[in-house]
Amino acid sequence: MTGNLETDFERVTRLAETAGLPEVTRGTSYGTPALEVRGKSFVRMKEAGVLVVMCALEEKDMLIELAPELYFETDHYKGWPAMLVRLDVVNDQDLTQRLIAAWRQKAPKRLAASFCSNRDTSSLAGSDGQDLFTAGRSAMRWLCS
Repeated sequence: MTGNLETDFERVTRLAETAGLPEVTRGTSYGTPALEVRGKSFVRMKEAGVLVVMCALEEKDMLIELAPELYFETDHYKGWPAMLVRLDVVNDQDLTQRLIAAWRQKAPKRLAASFCSNRDTSSLAGSDGQDLFTAGRSAMRWLCS
């Protein structure tokens, strides 16, 4: 993978801030930069060019199947609610969607509900202009349900 750990993490941090994710702080996880919500890590750098993103197992399986050029896992992450993202390939909109979903998984329920009730959902379409899950799931169902 190509990339620079610092530059990659700055991009991730900028996108989380732009998305308006509340109570996000910088931290470390396994010795690499991470973003946390109320002390719980929801994303971390694995290495330059690769981000570990928390996600539901069914979401992970579906995304890896639909977009293996963006999302993947190693044996270490099999059966674990996290997947790897190729930062040199994923666009900002898709990465922001992953950050929001990961944040929601780790944020306290009231904080997540408050964020979703105040969010403009018109920007949740994928980079091709369609819903994130062309296989029939709506973006709102998993982002703000």
